[in-house]
Amino acid sequence: MPYPVTDQPESIRYGEIASNQELSAAEAAVTLFKQYAREHPEVVALWTFGIGFVLGWKLKPW
Repeated sequence: MPYPVTDQPESIRYGEIASNQELSAAEAAVTLFKQYAREHPEVVALWTFGIGFVLGWKLKPW
């Protein structure tokens, strides 16, 4: 019997998504990212802020 989604270890859930043959590589990557973002929103928010800060600083649109 498969585990409920919340009881599975991360490696098993990510492995199931990555091994799904119906998804293209890009779709699998987006699905994995969305799953990771749901589980670790702080990390994703900080990375997004950091990347935006660096790009804004380097591109200087004014």
